[in-house]
Amino acid sequence: MNQCIELMMREHELIVEVLASLQAMAEKLAAGSQMPRQDVADFGRFFRDFADKCHHGKEEDRLFVKMRQFGFPQDSGPVAVMLAEHDAGRQEVRGLLGIGAGAGPLNEAERERVIECASQLVPLLYGHIQKENNILYPMAQSAIPSAEMERLDESCEAFDEQIRGQLDVAGLKKLAAELMRRYPTDPAQLAVYGGCGACHSAA
Repeated sequence: MNQCIELMMREHELIVEVLASLQAMAEKLAAGSQMPRQDVADFGRFFRDFADKCHHGKEEDRLFVKMRQFGFPQDSGPVAVMLAEHDAGRQEVRGLLGIGAGAGPLNEAERERVIECASQLVPLLYGHIQKENNILYPMAQSAIPSAEMERLDESCEAFDEQIRGQLDVAGLKKLAAELMRRYPTDPAQLAVYGGCGACHSAA
């Protein structure tokens, strides 16, 4: 497995863990518990800065570009599905960030909106990750020549270096650990969202 693909799969593991914590927070809200507004803001920031800017940015600016060079169109097929799901996830993350930017305790409408955002984002991103791990990434490694994959490794490394100059990536990983501490859960529970049907829909 190429370095860049291995790295992106490790990033997936962290994203799944935080998705599980987001679901745990939403379940507490649905059960009537009051959650700090800052926690909503923190989840939004993690998914905006790490899952989207660091991870999806690398896919869109590096991996998908390379895949288009070797026969994968942007407007149809698996790359188009992944791009559409990135956009759909951003919409829900904006919802979390909007509520997180407010003041005072969450009101009832905000609580319901957080639950709604989580109920959309968690299965969307979990299923998305399964498609990439099991379908898209293997397709890319089969279609892209090994020499080009090595160039992709170098390009992804340069992307990550650039991102580290813009964002506190280490701090985002610490934030992820803190969110998982606040809302502990078993990420394996999310497997209900990731059956084979979800994976093959990307093909």
